[in-house]
Amino acid sequence: MSLAHSIAARMPDLRDKLKGAGIDKKPPEFVGESLRSGFVMALMMAILSTFFVLQRQLSLSIVFLVFTASFGVFFSLMLQRPTVAMRKREREIDKDVLFAGRFLLVKLNSGKPLINALFEASESYGVAGEYFKEIVKDIRLGTSLEDALEKAYKTTPSKKFRKILFQINNALKIGVDVSQPLEATLEEISYEQFIEIQRYGKKLNSVTMFYLLAAIVAPSLGITLFSIVASIMGLKIDMPVFLVILFFLSLLQLMFIGIIRSMRPNLNI
Repeated sequence: MSLAHSIAARMPDLRDKLKGAGIDKKPPEFVGESLRSGFVMALMMAILSTFFVLQRQLSLSIVFLVFTASFGVFFSLMLQRPTVAMRKREREIDKDVLFAGRFLLVKLNSGKPLINALFEASESYGVAGEYFKEIVKDIRLGTSLEDALEKAYKTTPSKKFRKILFQINNALKIGVDVSQPLEATLEEISYEQFIEIQRYGKKLNSVTMFYLLAAIVAPSLGITLFSIVASIMGLKIDMPVFLVILFFLSLLQLMFIGIIRSMRPNLNI
């Protein structure tokens, strides 16, 4: 058994992560690719450290330590790619999951069978539609509807989408009308999004107040007082000083923009 197969065998959830991240590779193949990428990056770091070691006349054992540490770090980062991709896909799915669910509900209420509604839902709604396509693909390959829904439930990274799939599959197993539990689930998701918007409004008020104080009032007063004190003491302020101040103020503005964007509810209205 190769090293990649041995490592993949110790990660039983890697297959589902790769599926949820949209990475069409088998676990041993993905681990082998991560090993090669980690080795190349570690080798580059070792080469760079070699020049430093020879220049400073240090022990060559440092190069080995750098290579080992770099390989461990880069290999671990490469293995985290599915997790990062899943989080990104989760945000993309959550944006449209409510609209996709309502589309499915409208089709069911119009009298169409569930399987036909899934076929039509698979043709739209972005990333959520891709998971409907996977369900339809499994059905076409001979998988039962319940098993196809169960497979999609296990691989999707979105908790909200899992709620929809669970209610549909549960209704099928019990033998009740799918539209009623689906409608209740969509109302629950809609209420959760409403709560997210309310929380965002409260957080935004606090961040806006802090932004006004830290990024507008404080710099304005600070630069004014600094100029007055510098002129009284006869200090000469060159253009590079103001450029440095402008640089840090720009970083502060970008930091607040990033904070506000990260706080924004992940949904479409």
